[in-house]
Amino acid sequence: MKKWELKNQRDAFGEALVELGEQRSDIVVASADLSCSVKTGVFAEHFPERHFNFGIAEQNMISACAGFAAAGKTAFASTFAIFVTGRVYDQIRQSVAYPKLDVKIVATHAGITVGGDGATHQMIEDLALMRVLPNMTVIVPADAPETKRAVMAAAEYKGPVYIRLGRANIPVCTDIPECQDFEIGKASIMREGADITLVGTGIMVAKCLEAAEDLKKHKIDAKVINMSTIKPMDEKTLIKAARETGGMVTAEEHNVMVGMGSAVAMTLVENFHVPMKRVGIRDSFGESGTSDELMEKYGLTVDHIVDAAHDVMKRRGR
Repeated sequence: MKKWELKNQRDAFGEALVELGEQRSDIVVASADLSCSVKTGVFAEHFPERHFNFGIAEQNMISACAGFAAAGKTAFASTFAIFVTGRVYDQIRQSVAYPKLDVKIVATHAGITVGGDGATHQMIEDLALMRVLPNMTVIVPADAPETKRAVMAAAEYKGPVYIRLGRANIPVCTDIPECQDFEIGKASIMREGADITLVGTGIMVAKCLEAAEDLKKHKIDAKVINMSTIKPMDEKTLIKAARETGGMVTAEEHNVMVGMGSAVAMTLVENFHVPMKRVGIRDSFGESGTSDELMEKYGLTVDHIVDAAHDVMKRRGR
């Protein structure tokens, strides 16, 4: 298995906020009693007059950010994914998405890699909740460097944005200069291949790259796509990959019923149908355990991606 450098997405988020605060006086940041955990506290140290801690009152945080945006500010709101989507859905829908306000929601501690906090804190339905909202853009960066670039891009983008981050240190798998802008709505080709396409998002991008190396040993040449923008989805790149390789596997740290894989499947069914398999958490909640234990139990491993690819190849008669 490849040795990856590990970095934390939350640290990259904090660094990006400080840079934005230095560049723009209209940036305001809000948190909900978790500024140390989500790293908005770094911004607060530099710009205390532009950081607002709402305590355990996430609905108020989102409503206030809508007010800031209506007054001409670009507002970043951040807390754990379980709180900022499920608990605050009505405020996001009515006060942010519907009026299309410039509020950037950065959710941390998403997915089962939260680990020991257990099912009540493991948000694995957030992509579904956010991507069905009109006007909402949804981004899941693959690693820390891409997180920083995505946050900087979101600040320039007009309208609501949801960015999904994890808790743990994760592999750095993107090899893109920091000065290069993140393009919202554009997927990245991480590896070319002719036999099958592996589409990953978030932490699963690195696992797709590892799976592609494993598949190479079996003489299967896999293309790997980093689908860092879930909405709007890069349908052009997906359809082109489907035509070129004839099969597809998606991988996500999310409920497989309603996440990125479902969005990919709908795109292919409507445009160019190929054999496909989705790797993700089946229709269940998580549980307490270490991140690695949970990733293994719920089938979010390199081996599961490889097995899915072999299944797709068999269905293609290969």
